[in-house]
Amino acid sequence: MPPPSNVQSFRQLCRNTVVNLRPIRLLAPTSSRSFSASVPAPTPAPAPNSHSTDPTFSSVSPDEVSHFNALASSWWDPQGPSRILHLMNPLRHDFIRSCRSSVLDDPPPPSTGLKYLDIGCGGGIFAESAARLSSTASVTAIDPSSEVLSVAKAHARRDPALQSKLSYMNTPIEQLPLPNTPKDGYDVVSVFEVIEHVSHPAQFLDLCTPFVKPGGWLVLSTIARTWMSWLTTNVVAEDLLRIVPRGTHDWRKYINEEELRSHFLQKRTGWTEPRCMGVIYLPGLGWKEVNGSEKIGNYFFAVRRTGEST
Repeated sequence: MPPPSNVQSFRQLCRNTVVNLRPIRLLAPTSSRSFSASVPAPTPAPAPNSHSTDPTFSSVSPDEVSHFNALASSWWDPQGPSRILHLMNPLRHDFIRSCRSSVLDDPPPPSTGLKYLDIGCGGGIFAESAARLSSTASVTAIDPSSEVLSVAKAHARRDPALQSKLSYMNTPIEQLPLPNTPKDGYDVVSVFEVIEHVSHPAQFLDLCTPFVKPGGWLVLSTIARTWMSWLTTNVVAEDLLRIVPRGTHDWRKYINEEELRSHFLQKRTGWTEPRCMGVIYLPGLGWKEVNGSEKIGNYFFAVRRTGEST
């Protein structure tokens, strides 16, 4: 205990410390949404040319779009606010390759002429890199933000080789026309760092899945909803280290791997071979695969379409 003469100054120091800490989210979240708690069962008829069963449903959050619009100009700065996305991109390709190479079909699936659909492409970090692969025939990349897409398109114009393989569309998934037949779908449908920004994830995924062709993969990345992820992503990454812009993540929207597994294997049909890879960001070293870390933080998840999915 400090000397009596210093008690007043000591108390003032404590009060100042508390005041200075107020901007940091020191109180852990107490509730979260249910993964399957989507909008109520729709009753209206679907709109023309729409594959959503509810014409009033939107996967787009104006607040989320506004947040990412503010980051648009710095999207391609490898040292800017999107730095950890640039660092994560090689692992995205590693995970897709590991999923595709794990298939033991006879004959094996084609390894060239692949079609990608990148949902929520942002500034195009993954879409561009996928289009540059020699095994890629085409990449269709969509995003609801016209401001972010303008940055993606401007960056892609720097490389004429991308013009014939990469196309951007300013649209949410619910307004993208469905393939004419399942076989006209995509070999890889990617949803990277998107689903934790969606209010109704189960319904959103149901809008994404029809675009996966039989034998193709739905691949996504997100964050587990745990105390550790709240501490690392909200408090440390956003509030303390500021390596991620504040307000990027809402812990209540995080999704656990077992929720995704249950959604595809128990609540839906036509999906098999779930794959998961946990990753951890190490300052100075980048993203590293760590077995079991999908239970506490960032992870990749994928499922393969076997036929007609419901």
